[in-house]
Amino acid sequence: MKLIRYGPAGDERPGLLLDDGRRVDASAVARDYDEAFFGGGGLRELAGWAAGDAGSAPEVPADARLGAPVARPSKLLCIGLNFSDHAAETGADLPAEPVLFSKATSSYSGPNDDIVIPKNSTQTDWEVEIAVVIGRRASYVSEGEAAEHIAGYVLHNDVSERSFQKDRGGQWVKGKSADTFAPLGPFMATPDEVPDVDALPMWLKVNGETMQDGNTSNLIFKIPFIVSYLSQFMSLLPGDIISTGTPAGVGMGMDPPRYLRPGDIVELGIGGLGSARQKVTAYDNSR
Repeated sequence: MKLIRYGPAGDERPGLLLDDGRRVDASAVARDYDEAFFGGGGLRELAGWAAGDAGSAPEVPADARLGAPVARPSKLLCIGLNFSDHAAETGADLPAEPVLFSKATSSYSGPNDDIVIPKNSTQTDWEVEIAVVIGRRASYVSEGEAAEHIAGYVLHNDVSERSFQKDRGGQWVKGKSADTFAPLGPFMATPDEVPDVDALPMWLKVNGETMQDGNTSNLIFKIPFIVSYLSQFMSLLPGDIISTGTPAGVGMGMDPPRYLRPGDIVELGIGGLGSARQKVTAYDNSR
C-alpha cells in the first residue's frame, strides 16, 4: 500500500494512492496515520479495507495539498555520513558506528511545501534520503528481527543549515531543525511495495541541474542494522521516523560550496517512493 495524508497543514486526512493512480480518502477506516494507528494493527485493518472497499471510496481532490504521509512522530532520528562518497566530500572519516542526530519534529512538512530559509541563514543545503517508518515498538531488537518492526519507507529531504550545524557549537540538531526542514513524501510505501530496499536509485536536482545521483546499495550501515542499533539506546515507537543518510552531491561538498537561495526549485526522488518538488523562499522578517 501507498499511504498519503492530504489537506491543509495541521488538518490532514488519511488516504491511499491506489495502483491505478487514483487517490482516495481512507478516513472510513483510519483516524490518522499516527502512533495509535501503527501500534494498534492499523496497517492490517487498512489492508483489508483496501482490498474490499478502497475502490469505491471518495476520491481526493486533484488540487489537494499533500502532507507528510505519517502524522508527526514522537521522534525524527537521522544517520549522518552513511555514504562513503558523502563522508569523503565533507572531509570526514568513515564512521565506525552510525552517527546519530535528531531533527525537531516541528521541522516536519509536506513533500511539496516550500522550504523556508531560516532567519540569519547563509548555508541552507539539501540532502535526499530514504527514511524508515517504525511499525511496532522496538527495544533491544536484533538485526534479524528489525524487518518485523518496519511499517514502510518514505522519501525525505534532510534540509540542513551548515553554519548552524558546524559553526555554532554543540550538536547538529541546531542546523537540522528549522521549520520546513523535514519535507517527507509524497507517500509511505509498505515493504511489499519495495522488493529490494537496497537497490533504489536516489536523485536530487536544483533548478533542473542534477546534484545528487546515488543508490541505496551504497549505504554503509544498512536499514536492519540501523533499526537494531538505535533500539539498543532507546525505544523506537510506532510512527517514529529514521532517515538513513545521503549520497554525495550536497552543496557543502562543492568547490566552492553552493547553497539554496530564494526562488530555487528543489526536485528529488527515490525509485519506488515517488518524487517531490519544493520551492525555496526567504524567511519573512515581518513575522
